[in-house]
Amino acid sequence: MARDLVSRGVTSVERFGCTGRSNGGLLVGNMLTGYPEDFGAVVCQVPLLDMRRYHLLLAGASWTAEYGDPDDPAQWEWLRTYSPYQRLDPSRPTPAVYLATSTRDDRVHPGHARKMAALLEEHGRDVTYWENTEGGHGGASTAAQWATWHALAWAFLHERLAG
Repeated sequence: MARDLVSRGVTSVERFGCTGRSNGGLLVGNMLTGYPEDFGAVVCQVPLLDMRRYHLLLAGASWTAEYGDPDDPAQWEWLRTYSPYQRLDPSRPTPAVYLATSTRDDRVHPGHARKMAALLEEHGRDVTYWENTEGGHGGASTAAQWATWHALAWAFLHERLAG
């Protein structure tokens, strides 16, 4: 879809971004690591990104029926094909990325976003990281926090894509 929109002149890579939360964070994490040349910016919130260790963190153990068991070598071979943390190729450029999480997320451990931010920083990438200390998996526990949560993501996209 991204390439089609660019090829038809609807947008350009420099003006095109994607955003996803939770399982959508896994999706956009794959856009970041699998199709980095197709996006100008990526917003990835409360994301599931490390499929090698997801089952060891918080509710992750209950998801092995859905995703597979990374401790089973055959299943890990499949999981590794879409695990953004493991798929990052330092030799490929990545678009600007905004990673956001919540310290109190009881579904997807904030370690996913923390680790990815650290990995991207290690490779000198344009990464913005924000962690709300409240809010759980929704990222915010009050209306003011909800507004901040969304405003930061949209401000990031505007700054990186509007030129």
